[in-house]
Amino acid sequence: MARLFIPGPTEVEEEILDAQSQPMIGHRQQAFVELFARIQGKLQQVFQTRQRVFVAASSGSGLWEGALRSTVRRRLLLCTCGAFGERWLEMAHANGLEVDHLATPWGQAHRPEQVAEALQRGDHDTLALVHNETSTGVENPLQQIMQAARQVRPEVVTLVDAVSSAGGVDIQPDAWGIDVLVTSSQKCFALPPGLAFAVVSERALQRAQDVPQRGWYFDFLLLARYLDRHMTPATPAISLLYALDRRLDRMLQEGLPARFARHQTMAQITQAWAQERFALFAEEGFRSRTVTAIRNTRQVDVADLNRFLAQKGMVLANGYGQLKDITFRIGHMGQIQPQDVRRLLEAIDEYLAR
Repeated sequence: MARLFIPGPTEVEEEILDAQSQPMIGHRQQAFVELFARIQGKLQQVFQTRQRVFVAASSGSGLWEGALRSTVRRRLLLCTCGAFGERWLEMAHANGLEVDHLATPWGQAHRPEQVAEALQRGDHDTLALVHNETSTGVENPLQQIMQAARQVRPEVVTLVDAVSSAGGVDIQPDAWGIDVLVTSSQKCFALPPGLAFAVVSERALQRAQDVPQRGWYFDFLLLARYLDRHMTPATPAISLLYALDRRLDRMLQEGLPARFARHQTMAQITQAWAQERFALFAEEGFRSRTVTAIRNTRQVDVADLNRFLAQKGMVLANGYGQLKDITFRIGHMGQIQPQDVRRLLEAIDEYLAR
């Protein structure tokens, strides 16, 4: 099996995989209530929040859709700077929402003043954006954007896709005024795919009370009612929850500052290497700490490079969508260590020297 240097899924250690083999329990039994309550407390520590953290059996996209359906009452301002923001836009249209689209060219970041100006121009009650755009390697200045949005429209409900950054980058939902922060299990949390998480504020739940058609599976009010009893409305992915419980212990043992610093170090190693040999796609000052998008200035055959890397037990990612072969991407998140990144880069250097 190849070691994954892609933007997800990421490596999962045997210890975490083995945690899934614990005996099955009923999701209405006391044993499950105790497991789910224990997980909730640890999730709040990892997400640095006092708010509820929803857990759903889905990819992050499920709670993306739940966030849109549960909070947009009148009109949404949706900011995009890459493929995953555009997916959220497609989802908003598919749900029949009134949307204004603030597009930033791929490779560039949203500026706080641009978001604030767009909010002032329109009658928006909800703002949505991607924190870490996996397709381009751009990390948006989230704290500054939230501050600017709150200054001009303090009542707006804010939705943030942190699928490829939460758990690897310092994000403070309560302090920064984020109402809904969505992520999933297979990125920085280094778990198998299949779980989605959302930090949800009281303001977001109050808004949901005024939204009549929220759906059912991802209805925030329904999820909150069950979470208050340490349960889920529908059958949860119990085996994955055992793995999550073990992973959260390991994350807290590492310590959040150390975990954030490790991701920063891996980004610096990767980006310094890429600038010497290629070029970076994301603009300077707004580069992701979890995934690096590299301009393929040497016109490397990415498929051939991956065949070479596979012989050494490694794999990286081609560019996403319209950036295929124009860029390639290195994921450095989850449980990957700096020495792992260095070994990958040495292997690419060996390929380039052939």
